[in-house]
Amino acid sequence: MDESVISQMLGILLGVLFGILIILILVYVILRFRFNKRAKNKNDEEEINVDSEPIEKPKVKKNNEQQGVQYTKQSIFDFMEFDTIEDNMIIQKELKKYIMIIECQGINYDLMSQMEKVSVEEGFQQFLNTLRHPIQIYIQTRTINLEDNINRYRDKIKEIEQKYNKMLYEYRRMQEVGAYSQDELRKYFYELTKQKNLLDYGKDIVANTEKMSLNKNILNKKYYVVVSYYVEESNSDKYDKEEIRNIAFSELYTKSQALIRSLSACSVSGKILDSKELVELLYMAYNRDDAEVYGLNTVLDAQYDSLYSTSQDVFEKKLRYLDKIIQEKASEKANEAVEKAKSKAQEAAESREENMDELINNLAQLIIKENRQYIGADVAEQAIREIEKKEEKENVEQEENKRTRRGRKKKVE
Repeated sequence: MDESVISQMLGILLGVLFGILIILILVYVILRFRFNKRAKNKNDEEEINVDSEPIEKPKVKKNNEQQGVQYTKQSIFDFMEFDTIEDNMIIQKELKKYIMIIECQGINYDLMSQMEKVSVEEGFQQFLNTLRHPIQIYIQTRTINLEDNINRYRDKIKEIEQKYNKMLYEYRRMQEVGAYSQDELRKYFYELTKQKNLLDYGKDIVANTEKMSLNKNILNKKYYVVVSYYVEESNSDKYDKEEIRNIAFSELYTKSQALIRSLSACSVSGKILDSKELVELLYMAYNRDDAEVYGLNTVLDAQYDSLYSTSQDVFEKKLRYLDKIIQEKASEKANEAVEKAKSKAQEAAESREENMDELINNLAQLIIKENRQYIGADVAEQAIREIEKKEEKENVEQEENKRTRRGRKKKVE
């Protein structure tokens, strides 16, 4: 390439770089000018505020590291669409609106006969015609949480297993003692087998239910009828808050019972939700994702609501926990002592029962010896020999019986 062409290209490149540098300088000057102007306007405003009356600014609490709004219990209640839940009612709008909810059990309309479908339609038409106040129909889809059912099954299985272990111990004791007939052992073994089958069946149910709980596609629909009462419907100036609450409860309860009777005409059963069920309903509505993992009882036991309320003192919790442990340990120790005492008494009774014939013979000989002078020495000696012969004969019979039982036991095994 010619040197003149290279020098020409370098010149163009230097010109372009020089133009870019000039543009950057101009941008810097413009930004600097605007920044100085804004700073001057801000200083002028501050001087005006100092001369005039002070303007109160909203106080914002500062955290340790940053400044921001502190979310309090009141702000959370403002976010919610209800004030509180009392007397099976949801209270809204600063005690101005009361709500009672009816849960309805749905019916399978498609599986009904034609006459049943007509009857349901007529009942629903009758239900609509009897309405004299507005209602809302609310449908909530829930993912079925089988945790509570699994826990109930496990508790029941523990009881069955404890009963089975006791029966198994008793059956082995019956075999070792050898004082029971073959029919009695066979009957008890039959009951023991039934208990074992029941235990295995329960374990299979728990295992299958746990597998079902892993499926997140098991859904259940809940149907609700919402009944509202507004304080403006009555002359609230004459009554205080407690009387207004009682009036609202009476009105809502009467309306709800009338609706339940009307719904029964179309084969739909209903019930009024109590306060705990209302809490669960709202929990499912506000925490749809978390409700699939943590049920309401789990959340309350874990004290997740302590974020929204005043938590208890940690030492009070510790004292309550220690009291519970002391109560459990004391109960266990008392049960162990009672069982130990029972076992000792049982051993003594069994030992005395086994040696009862020997004790009777010894006592009889002692009685004869004590009364030797009254019955005569010869008679006493002859009587003692008779008792000893009888005792030897009984010992031989007992040995033969033991051998027979051992032979039967080996055949059963």
